Amino acid sequence: MPKGQPSSVPDDGLTTRQRRNRPLLAVHTGVGKGKSTAAFGLALRAWNQGWPIGVFQFVKSAKWKVGEERALRVLGASGQGGTVDWHKMGEGWSWIQRDGEMSSEEAAREGWAQVKRDLAAQTYRLYVLDEFAYPMHWGWVDVDEVVEVLRERPGVQHVVVTGRNAPGKLIDAADLVTEMSKVKHPMDTGQKGQRGIEW
Repeated sequence: MPKGQPSSVPDDGLTTRQRRNRPLLAVHTGVGKGKSTAAFGLALRAWNQGWPIGVFQFVKSAKWKVGEERALRVLGASGQGGTVDWHKMGEGWSWIQRDGEMSSEEAAREGWAQVKRDLAAQTYRLYVLDEFAYPMHWGWVDVDEVVEVLRERPGVQHVVVTGRNAPGKLIDAADLVTEMSKVKHPMDTGQKGQRGIEW
């Protein structure tokens, strides 16, 4: 397997191993397809390493049954790799005991509050904050607070944030940023999403 070589090595006093194992903040943004899919690919790698994984789905409906959810839940329960906890905003978040319906904005803030608690407790080694760029873009969650919390997170916790319109401050703070651009998409010619491709 080829090993990537950095184009420069900073004079930061860290050993190669220390620098290699620093926790990363990754952002998958842009208008192209594949942002969440790439994040779930990282989750598969993390599962294989035995890492505990927390998936927090912002925005997308709890009614959507995405294939990655089922696959990662089965893998997480198999005892052969890491554990997987999957939280969906549309379910009201599994840790919230409330009567009545929350607005999407309230639910997004509650989800972020739980992510902060889990980061402080170092609950997971990999966090997938799926579609979390949207609540920041819409002003539901404070971007400055998100950046500060993610910068100051303890231990070795990797975080990947997905969604269009990722705020510039988040992009600046991230270690890894990928922008998915669209060249062509079947929807451009009137074709709707299909099983095995979109879900």
